[in-house]
Amino acid sequence: TIEEWEKELMQDPKNRLALSALSSHDAKSVLTQRSATIANTQTFNIKIDTEGAPITNQRSSGRCWIFAATNVFRVAIMKRYNLEEFELSQAYLSYWDKLEKANYFLEQMMDTVDEDLEGRLIQRLLEAPVGDGGQWDMVANLVEKYGLVPQSHYPDSFNASNSGAMSSLLTTKLREYALELRQLASRTSKAKGSLGTAKARMMREFHLILTIMLGPPPNPDKEFTWEYNDKDEKFQSLTTTPLKFAGELSSQASVKANSGTNIYDLFSLVNDPRNKYGQLLSVSRLGNVVGMRPVRYVNVDMTRMKTACISMLRSNIPVFFGSDVGKFSDRKSGIMDTDLIDYELGFNTRLGLTKTHRLMTHESAMTHAMVLTAVHVVDDKPVRWRVQNSWGETSGSKGWFVMSDRWMDEFVYQAVVDPRFVGKDVQDVLKQEPKMLPLWDPMGALA
Repeated sequence: TIEEWEKELMQDPKNRLALSALSSHDAKSVLTQRSATIANTQTFNIKIDTEGAPITNQRSSGRCWIFAATNVFRVAIMKRYNLEEFELSQAYLSYWDKLEKANYFLEQMMDTVDEDLEGRLIQRLLEAPVGDGGQWDMVANLVEKYGLVPQSHYPDSFNASNSGAMSSLLTTKLREYALELRQLASRTSKAKGSLGTAKARMMREFHLILTIMLGPPPNPDKEFTWEYNDKDEKFQSLTTTPLKFAGELSSQASVKANSGTNIYDLFSLVNDPRNKYGQLLSVSRLGNVVGMRPVRYVNVDMTRMKTACISMLRSNIPVFFGSDVGKFSDRKSGIMDTDLIDYELGFNTRLGLTKTHRLMTHESAMTHAMVLTAVHVVDDKPVRWRVQNSWGETSGSKGWFVMSDRWMDEFVYQAVVDPRFVGKDVQDVLKQEPKMLPLWDPMGALA
């Protein structure tokens, strides 16, 4: 009985101590292991020469994928233009992402008018049609279509940094549009021809709301002039367009400055032990720009993923990666380690789910994107990794986190790599027809 359980529990002095501590304090803080904080130092024997500065801050928004991607892009730009510090406009990409996601969502609604409104697919599509999250292939689409601009040319507005109210309003309108499209399609078969006209009206209204809340962005094809001082404090000026500025990343000079890596060639490795390794994965109806590249993952084991990451870092190239950042981590210290929090000590129980089990039960998924800039290797094996986050300088060690290798095994799902640093067998996987995962699969989570 419950009374007997309670009596037995209270007879153990360890449980009485746990009750006193854990009922009045944060469990994670009480159970944090000092040994883990000591072991995870910010010292590394393989580190890229240009990590990128300053530390960025996504503030109260879910744009980590855009911040992580632009933190990768900016390293190539900083090398190309001899910069001490530089930041790309995350708000610029976020603006176009919201607009494209709205169009993508309405196209999905038009394509699924015959699906059950209460079915799992439609309900999933309606869940977060213009959420802040995204994936590497989605940011690649945005850069290809709209380019890049320095942050000084389109800085964060209030709603870019605090996106909750804006996203809520835009989501409400899109759900309203979805029902309107379905009702229009249900009237007669001929009415379906008018869906395009209705969608155009909806997009214009959506654009109005978005632009008022974020401000008009630079035109992708219109020239702007970027003035800056380089590392040597020499004044420089560049007149270009957002598309040309982004295109410069693949120029011969930029590729040479970036150790031979063309940023546009990078692709995603994932570790999904539920599925066969050496297989191309994709997620049905997941994307942002209609008609452009879908989200694609090459599924590999963690040894292959880590080997590619180390090769990237040895070549001075930062690595975009996706993980479940909330597990066994501490935001204040910036430590991510499976030994950081000892739940067994406090509750006499172990958390026994494997990585496979966590994916199967939706216990874990990619929730956050960050950047690797260094690794510490002992006897040819990685021990810990240096992580550039986008939570400002008050988190971690002035914005820098450290991740144990064991944590990487358990909670890192994705790394974006240069094809040069994987074998031909992995490169050839990109030629496969992908296995399509349903939209609600954990691999469909947007960081």
